[in-house]
Amino acid sequence: MHFLPRNLCAGLLLAAALAVKGFALSITGEPPPPPVAELSATDAIVLGVVEGVTEFLPISSTGHLIIVNQMLGLESEKQLTDRAGRPLWHKPPSRENPAGVPLTLKLAADTYTVVIQVGAIAAVMLLYWRQVLSMFIGLLGRSSAGFRLLRNVLLAFFPVAIAGLLLHGLIDRYLFSNWAVIAALIAGALLMLWAERWRRANSGLGFSKGDPSDLTPRKALGIGLAQCLALWPGTSRSMVTIIGGYLAGLNPAKAAEFSFLVGLPVLAGAAVFKAAKTGPAMIEVFGWTNALLGAGVAAISALLAVKFLVHIIARHGLAGFAYYRLLLAFGLILAALF
Repeated sequence: MHFLPRNLCAGLLLAAALAVKGFALSITGEPPPPPVAELSATDAIVLGVVEGVTEFLPISSTGHLIIVNQMLGLESEKQLTDRAGRPLWHKPPSRENPAGVPLTLKLAADTYTVVIQVGAIAAVMLLYWRQVLSMFIGLLGRSSAGFRLLRNVLLAFFPVAIAGLLLHGLIDRYLFSNWAVIAALIAGALLMLWAERWRRANSGLGFSKGDPSDLTPRKALGIGLAQCLALWPGTSRSMVTIIGGYLAGLNPAKAAEFSFLVGLPVLAGAAVFKAAKTGPAMIEVFGWTNALLGAGVAAISALLAVKFLVHIIARHGLAGFAYYRLLLAFGLILAALF
């Protein structure tokens, strides 16, 4: 029961160390050590753009990143070695696991795409700083609305955090494949089209005018349980939380806002978890410069994507994104078969 706090603390310290050391290198001009594996600046920018754009759009960031990693040739399962030729380990050999778990290019790339989510987190905090400040003031007992919003965000966060900790090994082993992503893209598109029909059929009831802080604890927890579906790559955390917001009585813009706020602890938790486990090895493989570049590009692209999503969903709902998911799934099926 004591491993979780240590891992979280280690992850937070590592994330801070990444930022501080990267900033120090940038102002002192001290050359960073060369990376073990080649990740060009173009690759880092591509991954940053894909992460930032897809993280908050209801089209699945994980699914897109799996596809892009394959296109960039980052799927190798061969064990990496350091600059001295020594093998790098994700988990070194031990009495419990004599074979150990080697560090591969794929594992380093998977960690990279999770860690650069800090850029997307920064973008949402910049755009929704008033809500973030309100939650902080509510935590201090000086805003009842801010306290209710914080309560609802945490209630929507806890189910996916618990499920993710319990199931991440099985998910990594069995669900990170093109066919799993294709199935989730299609199922998610159909769910989105149904949700849009349901919302439009019930919009005249006048209940969809609330604020995320007005959600009851039960409804916030329901959105959190729905968010667990997004652990299947290709589903989209943004999509299921927005639909959960619909069903809880929020209009599209407010449902998207709540989805962004719930994403803050979810993405931060995932980044901390990955950083604690594989962050130093990922930096050894790809270098500091590429990590900072990817996070910076993710921040800019996420900021633009969030503003685009709010504009589109407030006027047209989710249907357009559903059709995009179906087209993407069809293209992936053709690529897999031919």
